[in-house]
Amino acid sequence: MLNNRLALSQVTLDEPLPAWSLDPIAGEDVPVPSDFLGRPLLILFFSLGCPGCLGRAIPYANRMVYENGERLHVLGIHTNFEGVDFQPAQFAQAKADFYIRFPFYKDKNYDTTFLNYGAGGTPHWILVDADGKVRYSIFGSDPNNALLRLDLKVAEIFA
Repeated sequence: MLNNRLALSQVTLDEPLPAWSLDPIAGEDVPVPSDFLGRPLLILFFSLGCPGCLGRAIPYANRMVYENGERLHVLGIHTNFEGVDFQPAQFAQAKADFYIRFPFYKDKNYDTTFLNYGAGGTPHWILVDADGKVRYSIFGSDPNNALLRLDLKVAEIFA
């Protein structure tokens, strides 16, 4: 994968999801996109420094896990385009405080995958179908805009 520092998206709708560049938080194995084939995948780019992520996006992702059980994978990518280095203890505390029900990893060099995937900020969502093809990409956490649209796209993918 290219180390994209020019914010040029390598994600194309109806094409396979490109590889990501992630780091473990506490020494766990980092999955690859092909590990999620067979079920749709919802990716959340988030930051612990983002109020919309903490207040709306993480609860929404938790709801997706709860409501969709084994039908949908949810994966978090902690990105930080401001370059703040969060420590493993901070991630563990956030996991407890926000009841995070989905696996999440750190973006390589704070924002490599964020840039490669053309994310617009945090939170940013990418929905991938069971065959690994990108179906939707949207920035935001407004319940009457981004999250409503995402609900519709998730419903479509199960139809």
